[in-house]
Amino acid sequence: MSKILSDESLDLIFRDARTQNAWRDGEVSDVTLAALYDLMRWGPTSANCSPARILFLRSTEAKERLKPFLLPGNVEKTMKAPVCAIIGYDTRFYELLPRLFPHSPDAKSWFDSDEQVAETTAFRNGTLQGAYFMIAARSLGLDCGPMSGFDNAKVDAEFFPGGRIKSNFLCSIGHGDPAGLFPRSPRLEFDEVCEVL
Repeated sequence: MSKILSDESLDLIFRDARTQNAWRDGEVSDVTLAALYDLMRWGPTSANCSPARILFLRSTEAKERLKPFLLPGNVEKTMKAPVCAIIGYDTRFYELLPRLFPHSPDAKSWFDSDEQVAETTAFRNGTLQGAYFMIAARSLGLDCGPMSGFDNAKVDAEFFPGGRIKSNFLCSIGHGDPAGLFPRSPRLEFDEVCEVL
């Protein structure tokens, strides 16, 4: 029988969760980062392809390497975040399919001969895993500051020079400072975006 999360848990993960623009002092430990990954890795991906690759930038030196590629409005909040994760995806994820999807021995062949299919699959499933990353972080009591305001090509050249891994988005994590929050923006209603056929 399926279990249902409490309203308090749903508030923590979704309803009360906010995109953070300012951060309180305090570190995010290696133990917490490992626990975050251990939760997110269980989210489903097609053929269990698991293409997400994450760089956790915690040191000042690592964040300084990222700084030149951020849009001006994202610099301060990124530099002050305890950790900024580069959520990327492996374009050759299929090389691990014999291990990750062992009940279909030919799964690698679905992708290794079609670069566009592989890229689309990697990006889609890596994005899904990025969402799981935020849900996992929030489940562990961390706040998130996801953002797209950066130069992907320059970040890739700096952090993923081999070309195999590509950046998708950034997500700062830590404990947010409520003083940096904007008023909550509205969301669309069910009838505006959903249809039951």
